[in-house]
Amino acid sequence: IRAPIFHVNGDDPESAVRVVRLALEFRQTFERDVIIDLVCYRRWGHNEADDPSYTHPILYERIQKQRSVRKLYTERLIRSGKFDVETAERALEDFRNRLSEVHEAVRGAPAEPGGSRPAGENLAENTEGPATAVDRSTINRVLDGLDRIPEGFEIHPKLARQLARRREHVAEGQIDWALAEALAFGTLVLQGVPVRLSGEDSGRGTFSQRHSILYDHESGAAWVPLDHLAEGQAPFHVHDSMLSEFAVLGFEYGYSVGRPEALVLWEAQFGDFVNGAQVIIDQFLTSAEEKWAQRSGLVLLLPHGYEGQGPEHSSARVERFLQLAARDNIRVAEPSTPAQYFHLLRLQALGARKKPLIVLTPKSLLRHRACVSNPDELTEGRFDPVLAESPHVGSRVDRVLFCCGKIYYDLAARREETQSPPIAIHRIERLYPFPAEEIGRLLARHEATQDIVWVQEEPANMGAWSSVAEVMTEFLRAGQSLRYVGRARAASPATGSARRHAAEQEAIIAAALAPAAIEPADGIRAVTPGRVQCPP
Repeated sequence: IRAPIFHVNGDDPESAVRVVRLALEFRQTFERDVIIDLVCYRRWGHNEADDPSYTHPILYERIQKQRSVRKLYTERLIRSGKFDVETAERALEDFRNRLSEVHEAVRGAPAEPGGSRPAGENLAENTEGPATAVDRSTINRVLDGLDRIPEGFEIHPKLARQLARRREHVAEGQIDWALAEALAFGTLVLQGVPVRLSGEDSGRGTFSQRHSILYDHESGAAWVPLDHLAEGQAPFHVHDSMLSEFAVLGFEYGYSVGRPEALVLWEAQFGDFVNGAQVIIDQFLTSAEEKWAQRSGLVLLLPHGYEGQGPEHSSARVERFLQLAARDNIRVAEPSTPAQYFHLLRLQALGARKKPLIVLTPKSLLRHRACVSNPDELTEGRFDPVLAESPHVGSRVDRVLFCCGKIYYDLAARREETQSPPIAIHRIERLYPFPAEEIGRLLARHEATQDIVWVQEEPANMGAWSSVAEVMTEFLRAGQSLRYVGRARAASPATGSARRHAAEQEAIIAAALAPAAIEPADGIRAVTPGRVQCPP
């Protein structure tokens, strides 16, 4: 890695301090990595209760005879005449007293209440927050900046045509996912909020949808429009990162802790790639606030959805995040419209209490004709944890479907085609904290409907089903039952066969809309073994 290595004796504190200062100065001057090899030892082995002489008897016999760093340095100072024995003893006593004071303060501090908050608890802070809508003039200001290109800059001809149509789409009331994201980022930097985005292909976007970095077709020079919207704006940084989810997510987590005022986002190339960063998620992202009172507002963008691309390109493993969710430690959302995504990003950046946000982002919906939003949805409203169908769909329906994300569009389209019996379809946009109150009100509205169904693309032992069922059963009305429609339990997140995937997807949609008495196709479950029914 072409980094200098400084070797220093750990028993010589002054040399160690000098080397650290030298290394920092080198790094700041040359912007290169530096390695410090501190040659030292563990006096107590793995911990104070350990006896390392069991496994390293000769080494630890020598260590026991070695005087400690403090004693060696104290003797050195006394010999030099800079310290006398009394001063050294007073310094040691003062240090021990300070340690004791901190120890007693920690012991006397009231403990946090134990246990987890109920999965369905919906704290006021989760629904009440800063206004996220923006005025139309600000939207236009961002659009102007996105179109502003340096003189002589040659955009790729194919991309130039694509970008030129953005204004037309806005005029037609059709803001797609990528543009809603760019408008969210742009309005934030104009408000003074720094934005940082990194990932393996974040500049262009894995699905060639973002294009936040433009490249001159002739020279290869780069231009980032969102970083040049206006004088005095906050910075917008986007980085195509190395192929190590563990390393990059670890860095971005630390960056988000150090820059709480910024919106810091890490994007997986596919949602499944978060597997490579699971250690960071478990050890830091979801537990650091409870362990150390260390907060982070880091956003994880995880492309998720079953498109027939195989087991490594389907699932963002939402079930893992929901299993880790407790005591209001994180946010887990699957927005299904560009406007919802816009408000969610702005809410994350402007909210007072920082929490990690997991966003299950779409793939096919990036260009889905029905997945567009009107500009009015950005200049009005806010993020809604539940997108319920119009109020006129009252309790007189045969079935109520709940779902998340892309499958809503498949269900709605098939319902329209087949003119199925009255069926209401509601989208849960925030999976944690679960919007229990909103769900309770919806189920009360449909109290005359007995058949309540959760529909998902993931296998039954994955996805949100287990977490959703635990909470929703608390709100069932007398006579109502909650059942599951989706793939059967599986060891793999998805099949590797595109043909089999299409058959499974078709069977899920058919089972969700068909009368309950009709048996579903092979590989699809329409009722889980533990079907839950509210007693009369």
